[in-house]
Order: sequence, then C-alpha cells, then structure tokens
Amino acid sequence: MFSNRGLEIKTPAQIDKMRIAGLLVGETLELLRASARPGVTTGELDAIAETNIRDHGGIPSFKGYSQPPFPATICASVNDEVVHGIPGDRTLRDGDIISIDCGAIVDGWHGDAAITVAIGEIAPEVTELLRVTEEALWQGMVAARLGGRVSDISHAVERHVRGQGSYGILEDYTGHGIGSEMHMAPNVPNVGKPGRGATLVEGLALAVEPMVTLGTKETDLLDDEWTVTTADGSMAAHFEHTFTLTTAGPWVLTAIDGGAARLAELGVSFGGR
Repeated sequence: MFSNRGLEIKTPAQIDKMRIAGLLVGETLELLRASARPGVTTGELDAIAETNIRDHGGIPSFKGYSQPPFPATICASVNDEVVHGIPGDRTLRDGDIISIDCGAIVDGWHGDAAITVAIGEIAPEVTELLRVTEEALWQGMVAARLGGRVSDISHAVERHVRGQGSYGILEDYTGHGIGSEMHMAPNVPNVGKPGRGATLVEGLALAVEPMVTLGTKETDLLDDEWTVTTADGSMAAHFEHTFTLTTAGPWVLTAIDGGAARLAELGVSFGGR
C-alpha cells in the first residue's frame, strides 16, 4: 500500500479483503431490509445488525466513532432524518421510510453502504424519491473511469437527480474514500462539474452516497450532535455503496453480486473477480 497525493491505493489482495467486509455489510443490510416493518423499533434493527456483524467475524465501524462517540451499529434515519439518526425506541409505522447506514470492519478493512426502505405503503412521490436517489448512486458509479476524476461521479449524480424533477441534493455531506479507515480522502460530493478532483486509479476505493430530499438541500443538526434533518421537514432518502475500479470496470464491493446485474442493465462491464 502506498499514498498517491494523499490517497490510499490498495493492492489487489487488500481490495479482496475489502470485498469480504463489503459483503458482510451488504448481507447485513439485506437482513435489515427484510426486518424493517411496522411495529419494529430502530433499536431492534440495530441489535440485529450488531449480532450479524459480530457473528461473522466483523466489528461495527460506527459504534464509538468520532466525538461524541456514535452509540450504535447502524445509523437509522426516519422520514425527514437524512443521515446519522441514532437507533432507539422509535417504532416504525406504515408510511414511514428509514435510511439505514451500515459499516463493518473485517481484518482491518472497511465496508460502508446504505439503503432507504419503505415501511408498508408509502406515498407515490416518496416512492419516486427512493427510485431517483438509488438510480443516482448507480449513475455516479458507472460514470467512473480509470484516468477520470472524482467529480465525474459528482456530476453524474447531480445530472441524474436534476433531470428527474425538483429535488434537494445535500452538499454539506458527501461520499468519501475508504479502506483501512472508514472516512479517508478524497471527498466525493454529490454535485459538481466533471473533470475535477483526484484522478481515479486502480486500487482506490470510494463510498458514493447521494442524499436527496423532496424539499430543499438545507439541513439542521439535532441536539444529539449526530442526527441530520431536513430544515423544511421534507422526506429524505440515502443510498450508498463502496466500490472500486479495475481495468474491466466498476466492482461494487458492498453489493451481494458485486453489482454485476445492475451494471449489465446499464450496459457497463463488471470489474469484479
């Protein structure tokens, strides 16, 4: 491993270790997707996640992270909570949405991903919000090319969201580099002009995570010093994957199939092994 302009560039063997952590995150999120339903508390989802991660030899990335120390294994952000919601006794109800962000460390390497899940029947415009946000994530990843720049991803995310309607895209919170630490250089914004920022090279791993609202981009930070909410009370969605680039194409380390099926739908070669 060596640093290039402050970036952590991984060897193929180290990327393979990140894939193990990424798979654990992806499998945990699928377990949580199946468990998230009316009557379940966010604290119960957190317990499911921690048990699954630890039972499979992982360590929750978020628990104890930063200051004040994050107190849980997952971020559980409901409705107008965009990111970093703290799990607890809140009960999910029909019509809610919950954004679940999950990170795990295996053998010193990190995986990080997020999904937004509908609880029961949700409003059509909220269903559309989820679709647009998840599609923007994939559009960002498929815009990445070896030799390209980080802001190529940012531009693709923004272009897709703007083309779908009037949505707010968070600018104060971004994606990030990832590897031996959860948050590393470079930042990966969700807006911007292409052709800027760090060069995309083999061995660089990035977490791309669009955060999109039905209202404006403005947010508030709650007194718990973690939970970020929309300033206008509008619903928000958050999707995230950790991915890398090989000479063959993108490899989505936190997707169960490495992203193969979705990349094929988008006409992009799968870069995994």
